[in-house]
Amino acid sequence: MKLLPSPIARRAPRALLLFTLAAAIATIVAGCDSRADDAAAPPPPQVSVAPVLTEQVRQWDDATGRIAAVDSVELRPRVSGYVQRVAFDEGAEVARGDLLFVIDPRPYRAALDQAEANLARARAEAQLAGTQDVRAQALVDAQAISRDEYETRRAATAQSGAGVRAAQAAVAAARLDLQFTEVRAPVAGRAGRAMVTTGNLAQADATLLTTVVSQDPVHVYFETDERAFLGYQAQARAGTRNGGENAVRIGLADETGHPHAGVVDFVDNQVDPSTGTVRARAVLPNPDRRFTPGMFARVQLEGAAARPAVLIDDKAVITDQDRKYVYIVGDDDTAQRRDVVLGRIVDGLRVVDAGLAAGDRVVVNGAQKVFMPGMPVAPQVVAMRGGQPAAAVAGR
Repeated sequence: MKLLPSPIARRAPRALLLFTLAAAIATIVAGCDSRADDAAAPPPPQVSVAPVLTEQVRQWDDATGRIAAVDSVELRPRVSGYVQRVAFDEGAEVARGDLLFVIDPRPYRAALDQAEANLARARAEAQLAGTQDVRAQALVDAQAISRDEYETRRAATAQSGAGVRAAQAAVAAARLDLQFTEVRAPVAGRAGRAMVTTGNLAQADATLLTTVVSQDPVHVYFETDERAFLGYQAQARAGTRNGGENAVRIGLADETGHPHAGVVDFVDNQVDPSTGTVRARAVLPNPDRRFTPGMFARVQLEGAAARPAVLIDDKAVITDQDRKYVYIVGDDDTAQRRDVVLGRIVDGLRVVDAGLAAGDRVVVNGAQKVFMPGMPVAPQVVAMRGGQPAAAVAGR
């Protein structure tokens, strides 16, 4: 006879299994709740904040230009002849009046000698004619010669005087030609390469010998648009254009910013209708020969008088489609979004035309750690310009 287990015995393993499962589930839920509590309270992220700067700034309008020499001369001979000597070092600086080329002077020295001989003969003839004229005056008074012969001798005297003056002019021209055989620098500056070397024929007023360009100061030619030009004129009429001066700042291709200062000394008398721009020229000192004619130059022209402005580091600005905003940190160390209207860059900082005020602390580094407005942060105060900690800036 086979014995069957009782109902109570059959239910015991199942109850034990259910109890074990319930205990395991409770342990898992408790662990999840513990991890959820840990994740719900992370430490606030560290961000760098800087107080906005309020400074007097000037508006500078950007343009591009080219460096040009004040004096630029293409040197050509005034007399023809064979080049006898090149008397300068190519590429060297020369002073005004320095000897650069020598053209064979022998033909012109001979021409001068001939002109001087002609002058001596003309003077002798004039002296003889003068003596004859004096004698003719006495003879005509004594009625020893006719009036016609007397007039002839007077005319010969006048002709001989004119011959002397012509001979003197020929001597001056010959002497000038002889001087022109020495080609000298008409301006001080840097000489180019010798286009004609010794032994070559140079034609008067035709053959290019070399070029000379002045070095200090230099000109910077640039163009400004018609709208900006109208604004400058309005400021000049109102007397708000910095005492009437048109200051410019210049930067070269290998330089950061615009470290060189100059002033506008010329504005063209008409607007170019094809481009809508006006050409202007600035003069710039060049004592260290930093500028070479033909160089590209970045130009900034002062656009308006100085005004107070709020400045921030451009890295703090965040773009949201067509809107710009920054995060500011209040006294409760929470980050709040603040929409801003931006101006131009001035001395490496961005001008904020609207949205910020003096005393606001802006997040300049770590804004990507702020996921939503009102989020707590751990601010570290730094300087707006340079990004150094405030303590380091104050200790300098």
